[in-house]
Amino acid sequence: MNPEKKGFPEEGELLLCTVTKIFGHSVFVNIDECNRSGMIHISEISPGRIRNLRDYVVEGKKIVCVVIRINREKGHIDLSLRRVSEGQRRKKLESLKQEQKSEKLLEYIAKEIHKDPVQFHDTIIEKISKNYKSLSSFFSDIVTDSVSLNELGIEKESADKLISVIKEKMKPPKIIIAGKLSMQIYDSNGIEIIKEALKKIEDIGKDSVVVRYAGGGTYNITVTADDYKNAEKILKEVSDSAVEFIEKKEGIVSFKRVEN
Repeated sequence: MNPEKKGFPEEGELLLCTVTKIFGHSVFVNIDECNRSGMIHISEISPGRIRNLRDYVVEGKKIVCVVIRINREKGHIDLSLRRVSEGQRRKKLESLKQEQKSEKLLEYIAKEIHKDPVQFHDTIIEKISKNYKSLSSFFSDIVTDSVSLNELGIEKESADKLISVIKEKMKPPKIIIAGKLSMQIYDSNGIEIIKEALKKIEDIGKDSVVVRYAGGGTYNITVTADDYKNAEKILKEVSDSAVEFIEKKEGIVSFKRVEN
């Protein structure tokens, strides 16, 4: 029951696509979310020289692409595969998974209150379309009590069932952010100093922070929290603590926020 988007996508938008045809220097895909065709030039498949496109894409395979150009007059949509990071790809696939789960939940709720699933779906989408781009984001706000279904014009029986079922079936979304911490100590006791810096991070972050060694004196720091504000606060506290400590020990240190 998930309707296709009408019209053209937006430049910079991430889209799930199905590879349909592979030629010498281009790949054609069907954009699943709006049922339009798009083209990926060989230069946008992967960095570096490509000898055979079929080493990177296969007909029938699902891939996540980003829109780089649109010619509405000609109906052309140019896409890129290489400009999509692994983190972006994971997030897109996860959002699609959540949307599919939300669609099934809505169908279940319709049957529970003896309404036609298609009509109920269309009614809810119409009510929320001005405020939400997806059903899953609407459901997330229900879970966190961030929306009034009455103000959206959803009648009481439907609203009560939506709230009870969604809160039972869906957990509040977790926010994950990350950064890279690089530390170099030329002191004879350097290893112990770095261990102490990492201990400070763990003490401050407690169960919210995971630190993993990435090699070359670099550590990946991941923070999980209930909201962005709290996540950013924790990441700042742990990174500032480590940077300040290493600088006092006359080491070389840097921290960079990265996309997880």
